[in-house]
Amino acid sequence: MSIHQHAVVHRNARIGEHVTIGPFAVIGEHAVIGDGCEVGPHVVIDGWTEIGERCKFFPGASIGSPPQDLKYSGEETHLIIGNKNIFREYVTVNIGTVGGGGVTKIGDNCLMMAYSHVAHDCQLGDHIVIGNCAALSGHIMVEDYAIIGGLSGLHQFVRIGTHAILGGCSGVAQDVPPYMMASGERAKIYGLNSVGLKRRNFPEESIKTLHSAYRLLYRSKLSIKHALSRIKAEIPGGAEVNHLVEFIESSERGVCHGPS
Repeated sequence: MSIHQHAVVHRNARIGEHVTIGPFAVIGEHAVIGDGCEVGPHVVIDGWTEIGERCKFFPGASIGSPPQDLKYSGEETHLIIGNKNIFREYVTVNIGTVGGGGVTKIGDNCLMMAYSHVAHDCQLGDHIVIGNCAALSGHIMVEDYAIIGGLSGLHQFVRIGTHAILGGCSGVAQDVPPYMMASGERAKIYGLNSVGLKRRNFPEESIKTLHSAYRLLYRSKLSIKHALSRIKAEIPGGAEVNHLVEFIESSERGVCHGPS
C-alpha cells in the first residue's frame, strides 16, 4: 500500500493490498477499496462505496457522492463497483436512493471517460464505454458491451441494450434495443450495430438473423407489436433474437423509433 502524505484517509476506511492513493485524495469513512486500485490526485471516494480490484481513478473523480435528488436526506445507500474499471478525470458517480432500490451498481471492465456522470440507482453491466461528458440520469440500466457517445444525455429510467451503440450528442428518452445503432437530438434507430457485432466475434449467421429482425422492426412500416409477432413467427429462435424480443416486450418507456 502506498498512501501519499497529503492524502486524507479515514481511519475506518478499508483499503486493500497494493493500493496507491495520490496527493490530496480524500477517502471517506465507509469506503472499501479493493486490491491493486490506483487512486489519483484530488480524487474523492465517499459514501457507502465498495470498489473491487484493479480499478483506476484519474484526478478529480468524485465517487460515491450523495445523489442529486432533493428527496435524499442522508440515508445509508450504496455504490458497488466491480473490477478493472477506469474512471477518467472528473467523472462523478452517486450512491443510490431509498426509493430507487438503494444501490448504484457498475460491473467490470468499464470505461467512464472524462466528465461523464452516473446518477443514483443506475445499474451498469460489464465492458461498457461512456464517452466524454455523457450524463446518465437516475435509475438507468445499461447492459453489457454498450457504448454511449460523448455529450449524450439519457433520461431517467431508460435502458440501453447489450451491444448497442449511441452516437455522440444524442438525447435518449426511450429505450435503445440491444444490438442497434441510435443517434440524434431525440435518438432514433439507424441500423444494426453490425461492425460492433463483428468486432465481438458474433457468428455471421447471428448477425444475419438480427438484421432480419431489424428490418421487420424498423423498415417494414409495421407497428412494433406486429413486427414482434412476425419476428417470433418467421425468424428462427436464437439467444440474440430472443433477447431483443424480450427487451422490447418488457419496455416501460417504449423503444426508440426509426427515422421517419
